[in-house]
Amino acid sequence: MGSMGTIEDCYDNAPMEAFWGRMQVEVLNRKKWITIVKFSIAMADYICNFYNAERRHSSLGYLTPREFELIESSKNPSKLT
Repeated sequence: MGSMGTIEDCYDNAPMEAFWGRMQVEVLNRKKWITIVKFSIAMADYICNFYNAERRHSSLGYLTPREFELIESSKNPSKLT
């Protein structure tokens, strides 16, 4: 099994392509951006406040990362950071 970035690794870009596809549909195609600053702020807001925190993930049993962390921390309070 090769690591990411090796020759003939057909799944190398799949996670990033999936991310950019979601961003395209959920943010970029929703309106015309007047300035690059407003566009950049919208992208950062989407990544920090929705994609990384509120979006449901199939790998987490369709929970949001916040929900998953809350459940896991209540199971094992000694792992709180």
